[in-house]
Amino acid sequence: MDLQVEITGKHVEITDALRKHAQDKVVKFPRYYSSVTHVQVVIEGGKGQLPSVEIIARAEHNKVFVATETGADAYTAIDLAAHKLERQLTKMKTKERDNKYAGGAVVTPPESVEEEEV
Repeated sequence: MDLQVEITGKHVEITDALRKHAQDKVVKFPRYYSSVTHVQVVIEGGKGQLPSVEIIARAEHNKVFVATETGADAYTAIDLAAHKLERQLTKMKTKERDNKYAGGAVVTPPESVEEEEV
């Protein structure tokens, strides 16, 4: 399954280096949660504003993960938002893995019966 990555900028020009940095960060998401199919990175900036980054990861079964971060520069904001999203994905994978076998019946071994001599 291919991961679709979409990188857009609002009021800021997306340079090749910025696009590559964002791409390198988000292609790792399926490592943390294999159901991720689409990632959207929105970098927003303007005059007199700190750049903010919003990363939206969509997974199977309409699961959506969102991380927003504002930083001193766009690269730092991408790093922080990607780290937030990695934690969210890891937490979801852990929940699913731990709940997979929950609710099963607990089997106790039968008590051993010793024969008595008469």
